[in-house]
Amino acid sequence: MSSYIELETRYRRLAAIGEATGMLHWDAAVMMPTGGADARAEQIAALVSLRHELQCRTDMADLFAAAAEDDDLSPWQAANLREMRRGWMHATALPADLVEARSKAGVACEIAWREARPKSDFAGITGLLAEVLRLETEAAEIKAEALDCTPYDALLDQYSPGIDTATVERTFAQLTEFLPDFIQAVIERQATHPAPALPKGPFPLATQREVGMRFMAALGFDFEGGRLDVSTHPFSGGTPDDLRITTRYDEDDFATGLMGILHETGHALYERGLPKDWRLAPVGTARGMDIHESQSLLIEMQACRSKPFIDYAAPILKDAFGGSGPLWDAHNLYGIFTHVNCGLIRVDADEATYPLHVILRTDLERAMLAGDLAINDLPGAWNDGMQRLLGITPADDKDGCMQDIHWFDGAFGYFPSYTMGALAAAQFFKSAVKSDSQIPAAIGRGDFKPLYDWLGENIHSQGSYLETPDLIAGATGAPLDPEIFIQHLQSRYLG
Repeated sequence: MSSYIELETRYRRLAAIGEATGMLHWDAAVMMPTGGADARAEQIAALVSLRHELQCRTDMADLFAAAAEDDDLSPWQAANLREMRRGWMHATALPADLVEARSKAGVACEIAWREARPKSDFAGITGLLAEVLRLETEAAEIKAEALDCTPYDALLDQYSPGIDTATVERTFAQLTEFLPDFIQAVIERQATHPAPALPKGPFPLATQREVGMRFMAALGFDFEGGRLDVSTHPFSGGTPDDLRITTRYDEDDFATGLMGILHETGHALYERGLPKDWRLAPVGTARGMDIHESQSLLIEMQACRSKPFIDYAAPILKDAFGGSGPLWDAHNLYGIFTHVNCGLIRVDADEATYPLHVILRTDLERAMLAGDLAINDLPGAWNDGMQRLLGITPADDKDGCMQDIHWFDGAFGYFPSYTMGALAAAQFFKSAVKSDSQIPAAIGRGDFKPLYDWLGENIHSQGSYLETPDLIAGATGAPLDPEIFIQHLQSRYLG
């Protein structure tokens, strides 16, 4: 077992370097002064390059070959070997200079995006984005040859192993056929009732933060092992033992910041629940971003937009903000959190229109990677797609093609994980409630332990032990089924 043990030791070091890199990214998004951008790009590139160099040592192939012949590996060790080899194949496909160039370009463009987005200055960032796209396209093509797949499949495999372009196309086609008529039916039904009204602000940011932290604690977040901050784009980072989540607030709308917090807490608690015995091992990490998104969307959409949760949350919100009158009643607040509206911003979208935002981004990034859409034509293509799918057009690029961080830091191939995660979230939640019918009532008391007991046993503690299709089937008894998500929407909004 010496070859396997040597690989395991090396990958623990690689994981620690990756965690340190992640902390530098968090600092750049939350704390770093703008003048540190160039130095930070160099620091991150140095760590990324070091990690690549260590992962591509000349004796790695021999170690993998010898470890594969070992019949004494436990099932978890065999799965760890599988995951180490998958990461190794991705790493060795790319030359070191391309790895460093991708890192530098992504960090530089992301930091510039944080400055350019509030000013809606797309023209000022097109050069940096074009360089990111060039390098991501080159990497995708090289990996496609090494992994014997299409370039977009190679990018998908970085974020959602087990999901390929054909699966995404088939799933998105099913949703595209269903959603437009469904959304229209929901909007027409909503029009027959008085519209829910958001209580009038302003809602002090400090109070929003306090309320958010109260709900985080109810979910099970341990503030001795994590923190909440503000960033341009909400995200969850850090490590399982040092969780870092961020949100953004709007003084006129407490719902925006709160739902961001609940979403990111779902991510963080998945990380927290990963198997401790396999910390820093690939098998002990989250099973792809589609499963990661399933955990955040399960909390935000399935649990925290449910009637039981809103019944529990309404008096807390009313008391915290000093509210009075019917606008603070649970019925009105439930209407706010489940109101279907064709809006501009993905992270603020309801669960019915959300997949259309993702479908647009997936179509556009595939076109850019294929060379069919030039960077300068992206704003127009974005606006056309928003009009086609959601019937609205953004007034500026800030709320259009610049709203998401992903392309600007090089995360091409990430977007499908959101919708694949939403489908898995619906399926997981349905199975959890079937297993323990008291889960909704417990949520209505602010008690998330029964839900997290199920998630811990069936999802979190599994890490990357199982391939994604096997994880879903093992937890729910069936393969991923978009019809379960569709039935959830029909029940909640037209039932």
